Amino acid sequence: MKKELVNELSSVIRGGRVVEGEPMSAHTTFQTGGAAAVFVEPSDQTELEETLRLLKRTGEPFYLLGNGSNLLVSDKGFEGVVIHLAKGFGDIRVEGTTLICGAAATLAQIARTALAHSLTGFEFAAGIPGSLGGAVVMNAGAYDGEMKQVIKSVTLMDYAGETVKKRADEMRFAYRHSLLKEERYIVLEAEIALQEGASEEIREKMDDLAARRRDKQPLEYPSAGSTFKRPEGYFAAKLIQDAGLRGFCVGGAQVSEKHCGFVVNKGGATSADIYALIREVQRRVKESAGVDIETEVICLGEFD
Repeated sequence: MKKELVNELSSVIRGGRVVEGEPMSAHTTFQTGGAAAVFVEPSDQTELEETLRLLKRTGEPFYLLGNGSNLLVSDKGFEGVVIHLAKGFGDIRVEGTTLICGAAATLAQIARTALAHSLTGFEFAAGIPGSLGGAVVMNAGAYDGEMKQVIKSVTLMDYAGETVKKRADEMRFAYRHSLLKEERYIVLEAEIALQEGASEEIREKMDDLAARRRDKQPLEYPSAGSTFKRPEGYFAAKLIQDAGLRGFCVGGAQVSEKHCGFVVNKGGATSADIYALIREVQRRVKESAGVDIETEVICLGEFD
C-alpha cells in the first residue's frame, strides 16, 4: 500500500518532494525519533489541497509538521504520512503596519522583518524556536506576550482542502490553546497587526530578551523549549525543582540544571529516554505537590 501511496502522492506533488523513510530526528529540535513512513513537502497551496484530498480518500493517517520545536517522535517512527510545508509557504509581506506571513515562516524571520520596517509588538516572539503555523496552533508566547495579542486573522485549510479565513476572536485563543486544538484545520497564513516604532528601541528590546534567554535557558542543548505548561497558580519549574529533580537524568535526557522547566538532550538521548523522564517528572511532582503538570510537547507515534 505504501508504494502505491507514494506513487499517487508523487503524481500530485510536482514542485515539492515525496520521500520514504525520512528520519524525523532531522526535523525536530530534540534531534531524536525514528523515520516517517512517507514524508511529503507540498510546494504550494494547490499541492497541499490535492495531498489532503488524496489522504482523505485513502484514509492514511497523517501529521502536519511545523518547525518540530514542540514535537517528540517515537523511536519507532510514524507509520503514516508527515506533511511539511515547503519554503513557498514562508513568504512575508508588509502592508503598512500589518505583516501577512505564511505558515512556514519562522517567528525569528517575522521578528527580523518587523525590525527592518520599524514595527513593534512582535519582539516577545523573536527567540521562540518555531514556525508561525505551530505558534498559532499553540498560541505561543514568552515574556508576557502571546500570539493572540498580535494576530488579526488566520487563513486556514480544512482536511477536505477547503480554505476559510477566521478573525482573531474566532480562533478561541487561550493559554497554549486555539481553535486548532479542537477542530481540524491547517494554518496557511496569518495577518499580524503591529505598531510603528523606533528601530533602535525595537532592536534593544530584542537584544535584551535574547540575553535573558541565553542567561536563563539551556540553549546549548537540543530541547523542545519549555517542556511543561504552567499550572494555574504555580510555576512548573519551581514545582520540579522542589521535587528534587534538578539535573535528574534518564539515559541521555536530563531535567536542565539551568532551568528545571526544560528537558534537554544531553547527548545520545532517545525519544524513549525523554518520554520516560517526562512521565517520571509528572509522577514525582504529583506525589510531592499534588499538582498535575501537562506537557507542551506533542508525542507522535507509539510510546510504551
